[in-house]
Amino acid sequence: MRRILRRASVLIMAVGAVAAWAGVVACPPYSMQTSSMEERYRPQREAMVDEQIQRRGVTDPRVLEVMRAVPRHRFVPASLQAFAYSDRPLSIGQGQTISQPYVVAYMTEALQVTPADRVLEIGTGSGYQAAVLSRLVRDVYTIEIVPELARRATATLEALGYANVHVREGDGYAGWPEQAPFERIIVTAAPDAVPQPLVDQLAIGGRMVIPVGDREQWLTVIEKTARGVIERRTIPVAFVPFTRDQP
Repeated sequence: MRRILRRASVLIMAVGAVAAWAGVVACPPYSMQTSSMEERYRPQREAMVDEQIQRRGVTDPRVLEVMRAVPRHRFVPASLQAFAYSDRPLSIGQGQTISQPYVVAYMTEALQVTPADRVLEIGTGSGYQAAVLSRLVRDVYTIEIVPELARRATATLEALGYANVHVREGDGYAGWPEQAPFERIIVTAAPDAVPQPLVDQLAIGGRMVIPVGDREQWLTVIEKTARGVIERRTIPVAFVPFTRDQP
């Protein structure tokens, strides 16, 4: 009961070879991986997973392994790297944030991805969520409306070797129709209602995880079946608003 209540009370500001075990993609070969800086942060990642994520009920071993491996400190401003593994969101500029580690893990687990999946992400932000997903799926297609963030995320992901992440700058409301359908869709900003174009681009049997609402937001899981769409609310959240290009 304590675990359930703890989940329900969380308020969150959002923002290559396949390994033989559990479909997790091996670490990308970026140059800083074995440096003293990377080793310095490794214990912090372990503590982050043990204390912030696993204890709150995230149990998928693939998700836990990836959260231990992806260098979150490389996705935040240099001035905030000391806080990269703390239990909170951090500013990445332009009025946007990188989500706290727990919500990244929670949403990733809720997607229930497989190694063959193609995932659409709306709201690239820092690129961290895309990096986490890229280790678990075939391809990630991610859209960011803020040009500076799109460019910065692209540079970071390329530098770290995440070759199966494809970044597009633009309005994510319309999705990425030329690459549809997607087995999974994840949205990291909150619209008032679920965008219909995203539902249309979700494959039959697919799943979407999206925060929905204005003053009161709920993380919502959407499953698309041959008979229609099933929606299920999970935990209350507080993501940044879903923004669109002005006409």
